[in-house]
Amino acid sequence: MGISSYFFPMIPFLMLLLITANGCYTSIISFGDSLADTGNLKQLTSKSNSRPPHFLFPPYGETFFHKPTGRCSNGRLIIDFIAESLGIPLIPPSQDVRENSLIEKGHGVNFAVAGATALDSSFHEAQGVVNQYTNASLGVQMEWFKYWLPSVCSTPSDCKNILRTSLILMGEIGGNDYNHAVIAGKPINELKSYVPLVINTIISSINELIELGAETLVVPGNLPIGCSAAYLTIYYGSDKADYDNKTGCLTALNKFAEWHNELLQTALNQIREVHPTVNIIYADYYNAAMQFFRSPEKYGFTNGALKACCGGGGPYNYNELVECADPSSTTCAQPETYANWDGLHLTEAAYHVIFKSLFQGTYTTPQFNFLCPTSNVKVRDASSSLVQSS
Repeated sequence: MGISSYFFPMIPFLMLLLITANGCYTSIISFGDSLADTGNLKQLTSKSNSRPPHFLFPPYGETFFHKPTGRCSNGRLIIDFIAESLGIPLIPPSQDVRENSLIEKGHGVNFAVAGATALDSSFHEAQGVVNQYTNASLGVQMEWFKYWLPSVCSTPSDCKNILRTSLILMGEIGGNDYNHAVIAGKPINELKSYVPLVINTIISSINELIELGAETLVVPGNLPIGCSAAYLTIYYGSDKADYDNKTGCLTALNKFAEWHNELLQTALNQIREVHPTVNIIYADYYNAAMQFFRSPEKYGFTNGALKACCGGGGPYNYNELVECADPSSTTCAQPETYANWDGLHLTEAAYHVIFKSLFQGTYTTPQFNFLCPTSNVKVRDASSSLVQSS
C-alpha cells in the first residue's frame, strides 16, 4: 500500500501554511548516508589524503552533472529533486560550506556522508565490523550541525526561526548499520538486536532537533534491501523458496527492512503525541521503491530492476572486488533503463520515481504534497545545463 496504516493526528492546514509565506520552506538541512551525500565524503577524503573511493571517478555523475560529484549514482539523488521542486539551489555538502564560506547563501546544508551509520563506529568495531568509508555517524553529523548553526544565526530566537522554516531530512540513515555487517559476513538474524538501537539513535536526534526549533522533519524508512544487487550476489544460489516469485528479491531481507520500518513508525507516532504541533513525516522509501521492483517496465526500466548498470560482472553485474569505475568494470549504455546503478545504489531515474511517489504522491505519512505542493520536476537528459554541482 502507498502509505502507512499507522494512525497519525490530522495536522491543521492553517498551521502548515504559516511555516513560510508560501506554505513551504526556505532551506533544507539534511543528514544521512550515500542516499543523500552530495559531496561530503569526497571532501573528507581529499583532506585526509586517503585513497579516494570508487564513486569519485567516472562514470559516476555522467547523466546529469557530466562528472563525479561525490554522489553515489549516475546523476541526481532524492534530495536534489526535492530542492529543485522547492525552487532552491542544490544543497551544498557541509564540508564545502566550511571550506568555501557558502553559509550566507542561506539555502541549507547537507551533513550526509556516504557510508555513514546511525550507531557510532565504536559500536560496530566492538562487533568486529570496521567501517572502511567513514566514522561520520549520525552523532558526528549532529555535532557538525550544532557547530554550524550559530554561524548562521546570532540569537537562540534567530536559530529557532531558521529551523522553523527549514525542511529537515533525517536520512535515510540506519541502512549501513546492517549493510556493513552483512557484507562483513554476519547473518541477518544476528542483526535483529541492532534495530532498536538504530531506531533509538534516530529518535534521539529528532528530539534534539525539535528542542532546537525544528518543526518539519522528513524521516525515511529503509529500502527493500532484499532487492539489492549486492545482497542478491552475496546470497546467490540460495534455495528458490528464499525468493519472492513476483520480484526475484530475497524475502527474509525485505522482511527485516519492513520490521525496521515498523519500529521506526511506532517511535515516530510517540513523538507526534508528545509534539503535536511538529510535522513528523514518515517517508516510505520501501514501498515507493517496490513499485518498480514489482513492475520495472511500467516505470521505463526495460533492463529490469535487479541487475546493476555499472559493475564487475556476474548474474547481477555486481562484484565486490571489481566495483563500478574499476578499469575492468562495464557500464550500460542506457542507465535510464536500469533501476540499479552500481549494486548498492540506484540510478537517477529510480531516485526520481521514489521522489515523485513521496513528495508528489501518496507514499508519505502525512502526505507531503498536502503540506507543501511542489512543482512537477522532469528528469533532464545528459545535455542539461547545471546551475550548481557539488
